[in-house]
Amino acid sequence: MSETRVHRADVKTAHQDLHSERGALRGEHPGRSRNPLIKVVDLAWLEFEKPDLDRAEVFARDFGFQIAARTDRELWLRGTFAGSPCMVIRRGRTSRFIGPAFHAPERADLDRLARATGTCVRDTDVPGGGAAVDLLDPSGFPVRVVDCDRALSALPEQRPLLLNSGTDHRRTNATQRPPREPSRIQRLGHVVLETRLFARALDWYLDTLGMIVSDFLFLDGRRDRGPTMAFIRCDRGSVPADHHTLAMHLGPGTGYVHSAYQVTDLDSIAAGGEYLAERGYRRSWGIGRHIQGSQLFDYWRDPDRLMLEHFADGDLFSCDVEPGWAPMSTSGLAQWGPPATRDFLGAGPSPQRIRDVIEALRGDNEMDLTRLLGLLKAANS
Repeated sequence: MSETRVHRADVKTAHQDLHSERGALRGEHPGRSRNPLIKVVDLAWLEFEKPDLDRAEVFARDFGFQIAARTDRELWLRGTFAGSPCMVIRRGRTSRFIGPAFHAPERADLDRLARATGTCVRDTDVPGGGAAVDLLDPSGFPVRVVDCDRALSALPEQRPLLLNSGTDHRRTNATQRPPREPSRIQRLGHVVLETRLFARALDWYLDTLGMIVSDFLFLDGRRDRGPTMAFIRCDRGSVPADHHTLAMHLGPGTGYVHSAYQVTDLDSIAAGGEYLAERGYRRSWGIGRHIQGSQLFDYWRDPDRLMLEHFADGDLFSCDVEPGWAPMSTSGLAQWGPPATRDFLGAGPSPQRIRDVIEALRGDNEMDLTRLLGLLKAANS
């Protein structure tokens, strides 16, 4: 057996042992496209609308963002890493998620994408300039693919604490006193979306943007009907990428679930969380460590009840790692930490949720009563 084949086998086995009961069965979704139009390399930023930019800026600073640019109509937020901003908030009548923007490897990919989709390349308003192609995914989310002209320079970091572990004494004659201050966001990590058109949306992201699946989840006892959630990463070849840049799950609604932002380490998550709690913000769930992706996590609600996550220490996979498969369950969300809250799960019977269920069961989509009952069972398992 060649060295390459041994390496691929080792990678696959390690992934299955850590993240799923087993890999794909014969005939199941391969988790990647044979011939995608392009291969995006990362999330660029997320786009939102909010009626009160001043209030949005106060929360942004408390959560750990830096301000990249501000006008009467727009607020661009960034992390400490060099690159593009990670969020733009535009003034609007309501607080809502608009859609994601992804980085193309080079400008020629925008031309290829525009020709294939019947769209055009246009200038974008990102600080530093750049070009974009505007698309619409099957769920109805506007999706931008961008190439930025000039990267923002790096900013000072929160340095990770030096830890003593067992007999490895890296810190002597010095104390640990992490300040209670905002977690300093380094970068945008991922966004999670809910859709009634899961299979169609999944294939669109794989075929159009060249993304690949790290893990599939399925409803217990209903694996034959295919996956109902996917953790999707960028295909950078041999260069490791985040376990997921985009995650999607089937549900009665169509919309934003949460977005995640990397910070330095566990102390940054914890001290930053204390800072947020002291200022009256609401924790949704945390602190804990995920299973799919392995991230340390802490989830918070902003003043408009949109959910954002601090995370650290996430998995990185090269293109060799094949998708894992596991049953969907609430207990399978974390290796350790407090039980997932009803708030995090969106399990409250709100009027909007009831309307979503009624519309989903009546509409032309991938939801039916069996799947709805299976999702409810997963939320309580």
